[in-house]
Amino acid sequence: CTPLPCFSGHKPGAMVFYFKSRCGNYTIYMGKDQYENDELIKYGLDTDVWFHVDDLSSAHVYLRLKPNETMDDIKDDCLLDCATLCKANSIQGCKMKEVTIIYTRWKNLKKTANMVPGQVTYHRPQNVRRMKAEKNNSVVNALNKTKEECFPDLYKEQQDREKEITRENKEKKRAEDKARKAAALEAKMRKEEMSYDRIMKDDNMTSNAETKATADSTAAEEYEDDFF
Repeated sequence: CTPLPCFSGHKPGAMVFYFKSRCGNYTIYMGKDQYENDELIKYGLDTDVWFHVDDLSSAHVYLRLKPNETMDDIKDDCLLDCATLCKANSIQGCKMKEVTIIYTRWKNLKKTANMVPGQVTYHRPQNVRRMKAEKNNSVVNALNKTKEECFPDLYKEQQDREKEITRENKEKKRAEDKARKAAALEAKMRKEEMSYDRIMKDDNMTSNAETKATADSTAAEEYEDDFF
């Protein structure tokens, strides 16, 4: 798992701490303080899941999922990584035996103008999940061994992801249109093959009257031949 890019020489923005999940498949990150947290809230991605200690101040911890993954896809060890990191980075929570961790998709976070730095609410509170977290030094130590401090261009990352989503949606629409046209053409051809009107065309059939006239003409010719 490669941490998100750091932009050396770029005008410093929010300081972000990056970690590798213990499974090695995901990036976990958090801001240095409430001002960095505000930047992360503003410039998150659709693939991000946000974690926080419930009813206490704590770090805003994010888990970056793969595209098209959902919260149901998060493995227990990744949940434990993020929850433990939240608890360890809470002034009050780190002293408690157990805390409740809340987590939801980044796109469910809602920031209003009257809120203080780092404060958020939700568009859909029913989509917020909860879990318990206890002190776990072994997890914290394992994560801290992968820790990196960076000043990423959060705005650019968000814009790049939005462009990628737009491109994916266009490709998906083109594929759907192509499949729909192919299905319509196949249905039309099948209808033509099975069409009663096509089978019953006049130029493909001989009527009863024509059959009778042909039979009478043939009989007359045979009679004339016999007579002579």
